[in-house]
Formats: sequence, C-alpha cells, structure tokens
Amino acid sequence: MPPDPNDCDSPLHDQRLIPLETARERMLAACPTPTTVERLPLDRCLGRVLATALVATLDLPPFANSAMDGYAVRSEDCAGDAAVALRLIGRSAAGAPFAGRLEPGTCLRILTGAALPDGADAVVIQEAASLRPDGRVSLPGGIRAGANVRWPGEDLRRGDPAVEPGRRLMPAQIAAAAALGRESLEVWRRPRVAFFSTGDELSPLGSRLEPGQIFDSNRPMVRALLERIGVEPIDLGVVEDSRAAIRAALSLAAGSGDAVLTTGGVSVGDADYVREEVAGLGELNLWRIAMKPGKPLAFGRIETARFFGLPGNPVSALVTFYQLVAPALRRMGGAEAVAPLQLSARLTEPIAKKPGRVEFQRGRLRPTPDGELEVAAAGGQGSHVMSSLSAADCFIVLPAESGDHPAGTRVTVQPFSGLV
Repeated sequence: MPPDPNDCDSPLHDQRLIPLETARERMLAACPTPTTVERLPLDRCLGRVLATALVATLDLPPFANSAMDGYAVRSEDCAGDAAVALRLIGRSAAGAPFAGRLEPGTCLRILTGAALPDGADAVVIQEAASLRPDGRVSLPGGIRAGANVRWPGEDLRRGDPAVEPGRRLMPAQIAAAAALGRESLEVWRRPRVAFFSTGDELSPLGSRLEPGQIFDSNRPMVRALLERIGVEPIDLGVVEDSRAAIRAALSLAAGSGDAVLTTGGVSVGDADYVREEVAGLGELNLWRIAMKPGKPLAFGRIETARFFGLPGNPVSALVTFYQLVAPALRRMGGAEAVAPLQLSARLTEPIAKKPGRVEFQRGRLRPTPDGELEVAAAGGQGSHVMSSLSAADCFIVLPAESGDHPAGTRVTVQPFSGLV
C-alpha cells in the first residue's frame, strides 16, 4: 500500500525547506536523457536539439577568396614603399572566377567573395587604387601577403566539429549546417509533456463566468512555456474535481507523455485529489523549496513518465517552471545544461524582503544613457498578481539570507529571454 499523502509524517513529505539548488540537482538526477534519434530535413530542425555532432565535411571557405572589393595582386609586386602601376588583365566575381593566372606585373579586378586567381596572394581595397587611362591600375606599396584574403579552411577545416551535440539549433547553427551542404540533421525526439488543469471553478475561455468561477489561465500559460522551451505539449483540457476523473486523466497522461505536468493541489494539507492519485499510481515527493514564490512542489513518477506538480498560483507556477521544471525537461530532451543568463542591475526604488528564502520578484529592466542597467519592481509581488507578471521582463533574484534592499543597490536579474 502506498504511503498516505495526507500523513505529514509520510516519506512523501519533506517538511524542511530545501535549497533551490538541491531540488534542481535531485530532479535532474531523476530525469532520464533521451534515446530516440530522428533525422529531419534542415528546414524542420529549428529549435530542435542536435543528437550527433555536426562535423565539417569540407573546408570553409572551400577556396581562397577576397574579403573586399578591390584588386588581386602578387604581394611581391607591391612590397616596396613606392606606389606601383600594374596591368589590369581581367575580372573575378563571386561565382564567375578568372580562369587564368596572375603573372608578375599584372593585377585583377576582384569582388567580395570571388575566388582568388592562381598567383595572387593579396587584395588591395578599391578605395586605395585608381584606374589610369592607359589601362593600368595605380596601387600603393607596402602590401603584405594575405591582405584582405580569406584562406581555405580559415573558418573550419574538414573534420573539425562545427556544432556540438546537445545544442538547440537556432538560425546560426542552421546556417552552419547549410554552409557544409547538409540537407538533414540527426536530432533528439522532443519530450512529450501531457498536462491538464483541475477545478470545478474553471470556466472555458470565451464562455460567460458564472458566480464563483474563473477563467483557466494556467493551462494556456503552461502550453506556451512548454512550446517555448521546445517540447511537445499534449493538452488534456480541464479535468473535473473527482477522484475517478483525475486518476483517469493521470493514467492517460502517463501513457501518452514522457512527463506529466499539473498545476495546483501540491501543498501539504491541500484537499485536491492529484497528490493522492499520483502517489497511488506511482511515486511522489512533496517538497517545500526555499524560494518565493513557488515553495510547494511535487515531483515523482507515474509508470515511466516523470510527474511535475506546480503550485496553483500563476506566478508561483511560472517561477517554479523556469527554475526547476525547464532544466529537467531540457535534460530529457538531450539539451546541454545551460545556466540562466544573469546580469547585474541597479535598483531604482527600494524592495522589501524577509530573510529565509531566495526571492524571484518580477521586474522591468532598462538601460541607462551611460550604458548601465537599472531595474524596478513591475508592480505588486503577490503570487496571484497577474498584472505585474505580464508587465515584467525579468526576475529580480534576491538571495535567501538578504533582507530589504534600498534604492541604488546592485542586484542580480534574470531576463525572461535568457531563461529558454
């Protein structure tokens, strides 16, 4: 018989405040890495995680070419201090190389990206040259070999790693693959995450609110969060508050997803059925994280699917997702571990805080005319306050041991754009 989740002495409950870093490490250790590889056309790889290293199969650039519009020369013809006049013998453009060889005393009109002709080893920029009426080109002296030339393999040599496995493929990595002629790449299958909302008070979007009802905001937010970090969401809708319905939904979710995610019903003493049914179907741990908002967290397993139970308040759910669930799901998707981007900014107004838990307050980050960053609270910081959440563009991260922060204090901020 599984432990009774309503028993506060049950091993399901950890009444201590667990440091955020400890909770994250435990979750990461309990989450598997992927095993299924997919080969996708390059135009479908954006946002996917590379499974096998992208290795250069040719030199980049593949041939010596000009970095500037100008004139290809033999550097020994222009090595002295005095200006020289060289005979112009042709033109090389991108995709239309010059077929001959550059002989002593000659030069070639060349455009950016065009192949350097045989015999040439430097390019003089066009601003430093002038075409004479007799068909010769006046060029300055002191030209060194390699000037304004991109040599073969200068960027990548055949066999060099171009993109390491575990990287989430963004436009720059797609461009690197295309430059190497790759039509497809091997990527990890995206984790499937089944999620649903519970509560008879939840009303569908677009409907008329009845007395005591609210719109379901958590489920659209969760879907957006899942899509943003590159996993496949499976939306199971709103589930009624009954033991049978929730058990059926959890079983369906575990059968269709690599992970199951719910919001609400994870606080100690909560009457929601989610905790009890997860414990009955698999394994469940209820943690109290030393963070604000987002102290209660449920983590466990249903069959082979990992279970994440977020707090019900939308702000708490979002903070907990970014700080704990997102790293776990990225691991399950094969992505390399990347710490969130953290910057230093100056507070423009005082912030109140009690020592004891690390706080993630919602803030608005702005550059100053002198190139510094400053940040202010985005509004009320209650875990139910949606207005400050939608107005914010960063978290103001206040250490657990710290207290009030006066205006002018330098604080750590996490831009929302750096959390994915």
